[in-house]
Amino acid sequence: MKIRRLANEERPTTSWRLQEYAFERSPMPPEEGAKLRGYLPYHEGNITLVVEDGKETLAAVSVIPMRQNVRGTVHPMVGVSGVVSHPLARRQGHVRTLLTQLLGELRDEGYPISALYPFRPSFYGRFGFAALPQPRTVSFSPADLGEWLRADLPGELRWQRIRDGYDAHRALTERLLTSRHGFSLLPDYRDVQRREDDKRWIVSAWHDGEVVGAVTYTIDGHGGTLHADDLLTVNPLGRALLLQFFARHVDQVARISTVVAPDETPELWATDLATHTESRLSFPSSVAPMARLLSVDALRGLPTAPGRVRVDIVDDPFIAGTYLLDGVDGRLEVTHGPGAAPATATAPPVATLTAAGISALAYGVLDPDELPLRGFGTVPPEAATELRSLFPHAVPYLFTDF
Repeated sequence: MKIRRLANEERPTTSWRLQEYAFERSPMPPEEGAKLRGYLPYHEGNITLVVEDGKETLAAVSVIPMRQNVRGTVHPMVGVSGVVSHPLARRQGHVRTLLTQLLGELRDEGYPISALYPFRPSFYGRFGFAALPQPRTVSFSPADLGEWLRADLPGELRWQRIRDGYDAHRALTERLLTSRHGFSLLPDYRDVQRREDDKRWIVSAWHDGEVVGAVTYTIDGHGGTLHADDLLTVNPLGRALLLQFFARHVDQVARISTVVAPDETPELWATDLATHTESRLSFPSSVAPMARLLSVDALRGLPTAPGRVRVDIVDDPFIAGTYLLDGVDGRLEVTHGPGAAPATATAPPVATLTAAGISALAYGVLDPDELPLRGFGTVPPEAATELRSLFPHAVPYLFTDF
């Protein structure tokens, strides 16, 4: 058997053949399969490993080079996508081999973090990925937003097809990338598919010459539902302008549905707003994202409170080892190797963590006391106190559609 990286033009006859079977209507009509080569430009920078037995592709794993904000610092990130195997070659360890090799190669090439949407979280948990909160979907009647129709708001709204408003949407997501924990962005070559498909409307909110909010959407018919994607805003004014736009559809649609960040509180958007907010998980079709550290050096320089702890990371091919984490002058220092385990009377408390455990702390989704309960390590009370100071609770918002 042979493992190799694919060239972009090989995808339709190798990895995409397995992806069609795994994720699409099967078997795909020949005329639809013929359209696949038109999508090659949107995958030109993706990295794909395949394992082959002669001329047969047995499994494939792809990653998309992206960027993600972790506690205020934007890092290169790899989004794992297109994990597939031949139906006659499943449960033979091919995906595990490919994923381990590909993540290792990308770590060595300068990508310190990775994220994905799992087909089965427990499978990726064994690779050190920690679960992140899923964005919520909120639905409501536009009639409940009447107070926003009477509001005199500064700024303006622009309504366009996505092909014309794409630049504003991209500019807003670039701005949010620098300020929103967990936020991630697709590369330009992939994201531009939104514009070229031109399948959505976009409304953007502007104030003082800057875009402060935007949402893309479709409408399924008169008296139906306005289906909005992620409601993206940088401040309350941006959200208010978008809600005012939704209110103007009171005589056109019965419901409005939109995606919001996990820590959003739509029940507070208006006085008489009746909302239905949900986060529904089912496997393998509707899952929450996961993420992990591929390098503990990604934590270096993060803003933090005072704290000092030694962390022994175990059972991981990428980050196993001993690290000294020290919050100094508001920034986290990371020492690995010599000096990470000082043998002095003032030696710090010690925690033993899995890769999923340290990743859950980095993303702010679990308290140190929860880690032993989940099987993510051993954390004595003294170490938990230090870790809690270094990694306070945070709510990551993984914006992406990879």
